[in-house]
Amino acid sequence: MKFNANKEKVLFICTHNSARSQMAEGLLSALYDDRYEVYSAGTEPSSVNPYAVKVMAEIGIDISEHRSKSVDEFLAMNFGYVVTVCDQAKETCPFFPGGVKYYHKGFEDPSKFEGSEDEILSGFRRIRDEIRGWIEKTFG
Repeated sequence: MKFNANKEKVLFICTHNSARSQMAEGLLSALYDDRYEVYSAGTEPSSVNPYAVKVMAEIGIDISEHRSKSVDEFLAMNFGYVVTVCDQAKETCPFFPGGVKYYHKGFEDPSKFEGSEDEILSGFRRIRDEIRGWIEKTFG
C-alpha cells in the first residue's frame, strides 16, 4: 500500500466489504482523489460483489481489481474519517482505534436484492447513487 501524508485518510467499513464499502471507496477515490486517500474493509470480509463491479463500471469507475479486506489489516493506521456504511458493521465495530472522526450512514444491503438480473442491477444502481449523493454532500 502506498500512503500519502498530504491527503486525509478515509476508511469505509461494512460487514463483508463486498458492495457498499467497495462502491464508497471507488466513488470517493474517483470524485476527490486530490484530497482523500481511501480504503475499505469488512468485519467479516468475503469477496467483491460482481454487481457492484458492473454498476461502478457503468459510471466509469473500475473496482474490478479491488479485493475484500479485513478491518484487521488497518488497525495500525490512523484515519481522519472512519465511516460505517451498514448497520451491522456499526454494531460489530462501533469504535475503530485509528479514527479521528466517525460517521455512520446505513445503506440498504444490495446483496439481498432478488429478482431478474435487471431488477438486481437496478437496485445496485440505486444504492450506488445514494452513496454517491451522500459522499458528495459529506466530503465534497
